[in-house]
Amino acid sequence: METDSTPKEGIGILLIGHGSSLPEGNSVIYQLTEMYKEISDYPVAVGFMNIEKPSIPRALNSLAKKGVRKIIAMPIFLAHGLHTKKDIPYMLGLGEGRKDASYYHMEQEPIEFDGEIIYIEPLGADVRIADIIEKRVEDALK
Repeated sequence: METDSTPKEGIGILLIGHGSSLPEGNSVIYQLTEMYKEISDYPVAVGFMNIEKPSIPRALNSLAKKGVRKIIAMPIFLAHGLHTKKDIPYMLGLGEGRKDASYYHMEQEPIEFDGEIIYIEPLGADVRIADIIEKRVEDALK
């Protein structure tokens, strides 16, 4: 872990969840964020696309206040869809939103970060996820 006041190499990590009206849905994202913080050398923030707070722009701004100049934005989604391809990039200030999306006509919190944002792929098909599925199936059969 970094011990001085400057974030490691000026990099911050933004984990992005969908947001849910059910607390247990949001809890998983918070738990994953805390687990990642335990193993990461970077400042980490969580932001939600809708319903839950903090919002994506607010989370970005919190990392900016820590002095980061580059943010790796990771959607905690299994696969690509409209949210990961259109909505989240719009909320990150990286693209145009969907004209039919409810957020498009709402005022978004201003982003106060002028550094680099690297938006990476969702979790995707990964053998480690298949291992989790296998374990859950085996546990259910016990």
